[in-house]
Amino acid sequence: MKTTRRLELALETILNSGEITSESIAHLTLDEKDLVQTLYEQGLLEESLNFIRSLDSDTDWEKVRGKLIITDKKVVPLWKSVMRYAAVFIGVFAIGYLLHFKGGSTEKYKISKSGHIKLSLGDDNIKFVNKGESQEIKDPSGNVIAKQHGNTIKYATDLNITELVFHELEIPNGEIFNIELSDGTVVHLNSGSKLRYPLKFLKGQKREVFIQGEAYFEVTEDKEHPFTVKADAVAIEVLGTKFGVSTYKEDASIETVLVEGKISMSNSFIPEDAVVLLPGTKGTWHKTEHQTKVEKVDVQYYTGWMEGELIFRDATFDNMIKKLERWYDVTIENKNAVLGDKILNARFSKNIESIEDVLNYLNELQPFSYKINEDHILIY
Repeated sequence: MKTTRRLELALETILNSGEITSESIAHLTLDEKDLVQTLYEQGLLEESLNFIRSLDSDTDWEKVRGKLIITDKKVVPLWKSVMRYAAVFIGVFAIGYLLHFKGGSTEKYKISKSGHIKLSLGDDNIKFVNKGESQEIKDPSGNVIAKQHGNTIKYATDLNITELVFHELEIPNGEIFNIELSDGTVVHLNSGSKLRYPLKFLKGQKREVFIQGEAYFEVTEDKEHPFTVKADAVAIEVLGTKFGVSTYKEDASIETVLVEGKISMSNSFIPEDAVVLLPGTKGTWHKTEHQTKVEKVDVQYYTGWMEGELIFRDATFDNMIKKLERWYDVTIENKNAVLGDKILNARFSKNIESIEDVLNYLNELQPFSYKINEDHILIY
């Protein structure tokens, strides 16, 4: 059933009965249920239903979903304003057209991009990789060890190597890149991340890689050779599974979110404090307290970056800044304390919104002014 039709049926049922029941929203997704609940609390069901009925197709819905600003449980209906082709949405999935930017003043300059994807092949042999290209990657002897196709590097599986040789792939801010290791394991690397891995995994030894930043792993199963991800003081051990790891240096904790399979999460400070994660759970190890917490989560909030989406849940703007900096390859200096403490739920699509779009839409929630000078943004 299409998104618009699912919502239309739910709104019709609730309007007729006057209340939300489990039956009336059983066919909705989690985000759609959140949306309906918020609209119900704010008395916007009838207006929302009329708006949905005015859409011609789900194509229209995809263009306007998320354009209702919701903050502090208050809904700002915007569908009567002029639509802009941007898919930022603050809060849960929502309906509406975005307002043109108004309020606050801006000074805009060109935002520069200077980062390069860097592949270190050992012995000071460094190669810079450009997304979108196709090329062969060779060792010093001229043997082809990997091939790049677009945004993915794939390593050969039949290399005649008898000792561990490590390579390192470093992704700059503003970029996302993929790598397929020699065992077939696929790693998606987020902005500002670095992965150290063997050119080839050796028989009889653990498969072990080292991550800084954020990555999503799709591990090839091999019961005889367990796969271990080292993230600072944390080790994640698997056989074959799909999970995400976030271990940026500036963050206070290291997080692991399991999508499929089963993993164990341990740390070098208290080795016996190991936990086992099941699908749909997140393990968080605090760097100073040296304690691990496990909780159930909606994994899409932690994997959306692979599809070009940056998702925040109950985060202050000050806590959002570092991710925005990595995402858009900028530095942000915030001198607006009110904005910094604002708690937001947000989802941004890098494929559609620029950092200026994000700032302008946030301005609808909490007016502020900003200046952009090259890749530096000052908010005041």
